Amino acid sequence: MADAGKLDESLFEAPPEAEQERMVEAILFASAEAVTVSELNARMPHGADAKRALEDLRRRYEGRGVQVVRVGEGWAIRTAPDLGFLMQKETVETRKLSRAAVETLAIIAYHQPVTRAEIEEIRGVGVSRGTIDQLIELDWVRLGRRKMTPGRPVTFVVTEEFLDHFGLESARDLPGLKELRAAGLLESRPPPDAPADETDDQNQTKMFEEDSDER
Repeated sequence: MADAGKLDESLFEAPPEAEQERMVEAILFASAEAVTVSELNARMPHGADAKRALEDLRRRYEGRGVQVVRVGEGWAIRTAPDLGFLMQKETVETRKLSRAAVETLAIIAYHQPVTRAEIEEIRGVGVSRGTIDQLIELDWVRLGRRKMTPGRPVTFVVTEEFLDHFGLESARDLPGLKELRAAGLLESRPPPDAPADETDDQNQTKMFEEDSDER
């Protein structure tokens, strides 16, 4: 019976830490999408600690050409940001977003969860169904929860694919409004009643704080 007990223990003995790290590396390398810690634990042998192995792997990749980065709730292996220029020749732009789509995407990212009516109120013009459909087809926008208001309108939020594409851990890592204007994603000339540029980043922080209170 004692031998049987030892056999049971050996069957459920966790792999060495170095081996667990290799397992996490293999899973992340083979996955096109970000993988959560719970998904890693589900794939690894009994007794393995995916979170610890993940942290060890992340530290090991620091300063390398590729890094282990957080994308939303998951983790992925991605090219180091400062080496992104090396991939530019491999990038094929199949279609360019219209200005309406860019503005709509920016509003959703900064105000999520947001309804179509709220998007139209912020833009000052109507939003065609095709504009939002295009963003959904790109997997950058998805349907959010319905608002507890008359009619229960559906809301829109950005996806992990959006965060991954732009190298963001969360929507809170979005650039300030001045950076968006410099990149051509927003009009350089603010509306007549808009505050000065120097307060843009403060307004952005306040906006996120308000969103957090609503949630």
